[in-house]
Amino acid sequence: MAPFDRSKLDPESVPVSELTRYVRIRREIGHKFIEFDFAIGDPTLYVELVLPRSAFTAFCHHNKVVMMTEEQADQVDADMAKWRYGEDTESPQQSS
Repeated sequence: MAPFDRSKLDPESVPVSELTRYVRIRREIGHKFIEFDFAIGDPTLYVELVLPRSAFTAFCHHNKVVMMTEEQADQVDADMAKWRYGEDTESPQQSS
């Protein structure tokens, strides 16, 4: 799957119920909880959530989520780094 292209998203033309729902798992907490990002329509605009494993499974099924690809996750991380460090500033990970 290609990286997300915001220019193709026209919120006026697509009902929210039909927008793609994205999930990115951040980590598992003690084999009991899942920490994850959830986005509707634009993977770069997300909320961070934590749910018990069984609730996470139900949440994903109910929302018919698409797991973010590594490429999409990289794009989200790059976008966050741009906002945090600026476009011309190297992030701490890049300066080594």
